[in-house]
Amino acid sequence: MRILKIVGIVVAVLLAAVAVLASFQPDTLRVQRSVTIAAPADKVFPFVDDFKRWTAWSPFENLDPTMRRAYGTPAAGKGATYAWDGEGKAGAGKMTIVDSTPSSKVGIALDFERPMKDHADVAFTFVPQGNATFVTWTMESRHNFVSKVMCLFLDPEKLIGDDFARGLAALKAVAER
Repeated sequence: MRILKIVGIVVAVLLAAVAVLASFQPDTLRVQRSVTIAAPADKVFPFVDDFKRWTAWSPFENLDPTMRRAYGTPAAGKGATYAWDGEGKAGAGKMTIVDSTPSSKVGIALDFERPMKDHADVAFTFVPQGNATFVTWTMESRHNFVSKVMCLFLDPEKLIGDDFARGLAALKAVAER
C-alpha cells in the first residue's frame, strides 16, 4: 500500500510539472519558411492561388493514398475552397482562400477536423526580385492547453517547418520549369 501511495505522489508531481511547464508555452505557434524562385511572381502565384495546382508541389498531397479531395467554386482566388479527407496521416480539413492579391499574396483560412480540431491562418507572400521571386510561407495558430503539452515533447515548428521547406523546394522546381 505504501508503494502505491509513493507511485501516486510521483505521478501527481510529474503531471503538475507538465501542467506548469505547458503554461509557459507561447499562446501562438508561428511557422515560416522562404525561398527564392528563379521565375517572375506572375508565374509562381497561380501555383498557390489555385488549389488544384497544389498537387504539383504541396508536401501534404502525398501523405495518404486514400485521401479524397473536393474543390469548391471558384476554382482559384478569393473564395476558392479545398477540402480533404484521409484515413491516415492526412486527417481531414478544409482551406479557404480569404485574400488573393495577384502576384503578391494568398491568404488562407485553414481548418483541421481530424486528428484534432484546429484553425490556422496561412499566408504566402510573393516579393519580386528582378527576374526572381522571394516566396514566404507562414502559418500561425493559437495554442490550446493540449497543444501546449504536446509541444513539450515535439517541436511543431521544426516538423511543420521541414514540410514547408520541402513544399517550397517543390514549388521552386515546378515554377522554374
